[in-house]
Amino acid sequence: MGHGGNVIGELTTDHREVDALFERIDGLPAADPKRRELADQLTLELVRHSVAEEQYLYPAVRRYVDGGDDLADQELADHAEIEHMLKELEACRPVDDRFDALLAGLRTSVTSHVQEEENRLFPLLADSCSANALDELGGKIRSAKSAAPTRPHPSGADSAPANKILAPGASMVDQLRDILTGRGHH
Repeated sequence: MGHGGNVIGELTTDHREVDALFERIDGLPAADPKRRELADQLTLELVRHSVAEEQYLYPAVRRYVDGGDDLADQELADHAEIEHMLKELEACRPVDDRFDALLAGLRTSVTSHVQEEENRLFPLLADSCSANALDELGGKIRSAKSAAPTRPHPSGADSAPANKILAPGASMVDQLRDILTGRGHH
């Protein structure tokens, strides 16, 4: 994911790509091994997206939006819940009973989170930031996604200063694991 444009357009496009991955997974038979590959791709995209939001979007919301601290805190709590589900899903195969249940719960949580961002947070940010600031944030988001970890790390840091320090190390380890296992390269 990396599309160009301002932060709202960038993240909204990511949201549609995640929706499409859920649809592709749902369209396959329950035991199809391709579901695991698509779940890995979904995880990779969600983790990169979340790390970028935590590094740049939520600090901007705190800075520019009235009541931004509460909004950002809720979004971070959503991310923590989603990351825990991703970690559990990572250990499941499509034939496991938990796979579909975890996937359904993940979809519900992600959909709720996306609706909150698109219907509330993004309009508030657009009203309080200049077009230049939104464009600059879009660039930072794209850069952060390209360097972000690719696997869930639920015990990792969610605050912007800490995750900017820890994410590059986790990203390096994740990318090495992905190369060795072939994950995300299908």
